[in-house]
Amino acid sequence: MEGLAGLQFSCCAAFLVALLAACAPLQQAHAQGAGASPITLSVDLTDAPRRLIHARLTIPVEPGKLTLLYPKWIPGEHSPTGPIDNLAGLTIMGAGHALGWERDELNMYAFHVTVPAGVSVLEVSCDFLATAPAAGFSAGASTSADVAMLSWNEVLLYPEGVRAEDQRVTASVKLPQGWQYATALTSAGRQGEQTTFSPVSIEQLVDSPLMAGRYFAEFPLAPEVSPKHYLDLVADGPEDLKLKPEALAAMTNLVHETGALYKSRHYDSYRFLVTLSDQVAHFGLEHHASSDDRLPERTFLDDYLGFVEADLLPHEFAHSWNGKYRRPAGLATGNYEDPMKGGLLWVYEGLTQYLGDVLAARSGIESAEQFREALAANAAMMDARPGRTWRDLEDTATSAQILYSASDAWDSWRRSVDYYTEGELVWLDVDTTIRKQTGNKKSLNDFCALFLGPAGNSPARVVPYTFADVVNTLNAVAPYDWAGFLKERLTSKAAHAPLGGLNSGGYKLVYNAQTNAYLDAYAVYANQNSQWWSAGLKVSADGHISDVLMQSPADLAGLGPGMQIIAINGRQFSVALLLNALTEAAGSTTPMEWIVANAGNYRIVHVEYHGGLRYPHLERVAGTPGRLDDILVPLAGRK
Repeated sequence: MEGLAGLQFSCCAAFLVALLAACAPLQQAHAQGAGASPITLSVDLTDAPRRLIHARLTIPVEPGKLTLLYPKWIPGEHSPTGPIDNLAGLTIMGAGHALGWERDELNMYAFHVTVPAGVSVLEVSCDFLATAPAAGFSAGASTSADVAMLSWNEVLLYPEGVRAEDQRVTASVKLPQGWQYATALTSAGRQGEQTTFSPVSIEQLVDSPLMAGRYFAEFPLAPEVSPKHYLDLVADGPEDLKLKPEALAAMTNLVHETGALYKSRHYDSYRFLVTLSDQVAHFGLEHHASSDDRLPERTFLDDYLGFVEADLLPHEFAHSWNGKYRRPAGLATGNYEDPMKGGLLWVYEGLTQYLGDVLAARSGIESAEQFREALAANAAMMDARPGRTWRDLEDTATSAQILYSASDAWDSWRRSVDYYTEGELVWLDVDTTIRKQTGNKKSLNDFCALFLGPAGNSPARVVPYTFADVVNTLNAVAPYDWAGFLKERLTSKAAHAPLGGLNSGGYKLVYNAQTNAYLDAYAVYANQNSQWWSAGLKVSADGHISDVLMQSPADLAGLGPGMQIIAINGRQFSVALLLNALTEAAGSTTPMEWIVANAGNYRIVHVEYHGGLRYPHLERVAGTPGRLDDILVPLAGRK
């Protein structure tokens, strides 16, 4: 493991390490008869509009028993999410003859085959059924009639025992006629609709998804900066590819701001691969030289959508430094079979959540006021989380692999992947503490340059880190009891969220009847009105309750997720009626009477609430240092 200042070895120790590093790949390759010659992977996307992806592989082998593996633990997804349930039509041939294969009884991602004498190459064919619903990560819906996002791990098999960085792959793709593509891979030539890419390692291949579509647009960003950056868009219709000049300018600003923050770039070029479609899953997944950004179709045209999704591209871009170049040691397994350990996800995701939001504001993707409204909403959500009294933040990171697929119902009691949002609060606290301790001479900006970009512009590689590395680097920026500071926040079971960063930043969290701009935008985006800090529930336009806050008036009245509000005080439900009833309740001592349906059963419940509408905001505290305002000042200036 390489630290920030490097490791000091004696001559003998350095020689031994170098010798072992040189010998290990050769031993692995000999064990499997692979590694020296590349695997070839040919993918046919011409049936992608029908949600079928065809693939053929040739895998160099030696005679004997062989195990082929399908990627299981996908980097960035923090879970064993390899979509093997949609792998179909698997056929293995050797010297023109079909070979029998057997799935391992315990590891569903392993296939055993005996390679006959005289066979040096296996020919493998398979299909991937791109039929997943529009949910989840790369295993979620990825194709439509005019869009396809190819994650190479969906159609990849490789010999057991070879590290992902050692085995080379030559990949190619065939597109539907008239489609265009974008990927971080380098084209080695094109014949008709078939494009072949230069050989790369399995690690780099899985880290380089390919986006394709009929309606395609590419926008160079900050052309004066090297390496080059591109915003690549595909959409279900040409109208969604229109980009406002201010949006393009903000993305160019983002390139400049990351350079000023990290003082390094660890890629040869970078591509934002953006699908604009309501037919595919909506999420972001980081890669070293690109990002898989799946957005609603009108994101660049609709102000509400643009606000809700403002942090996605900056977040995934920030991961190129934190997550891809620097990565927690427990997540840097070197393969796709060994389980990942998520204990440091509050750094991997929490720090990136903070940096992504800050970069969005510094770049002009969102305004400073929008940043504060979103931060207020997220801080208030973490503050109203009874589950924190039994489950600390560290446990949400450790158990990440079981939380991504957890239901949203009773989320405040279970807790979810809180290391994103609460992690952001922790890192805001770190940033303001550094500024306070150093009289504003240092900040988290200095930590980022030192921790995430110490090598300057350098080739892509993975440099693992530990908790001690984080603490040591913070101490190098500003000496302090950082280990105690972080452990206190990670292991706390206090009833309220760590809001010290807000207070030290010159703001306090307040509630009033004025709606929160971020929550307004999210209500349109998700068809969900949040009355979390008043009655204690989230409800759709037709009255369906998606979640209830434990210990809230809604909870005490016996309401629960999945129920539907039919009427309030004798009148048919509407969101407007709900808001009016909550407002009027502030001047009454009589409980509200609601009729609710629960799986076909109807009953009357009485909701005892008299506080009126309540929404979170940040309020500037007069006479205190405005460190939060300072944090949002652009480092590179607006271009």
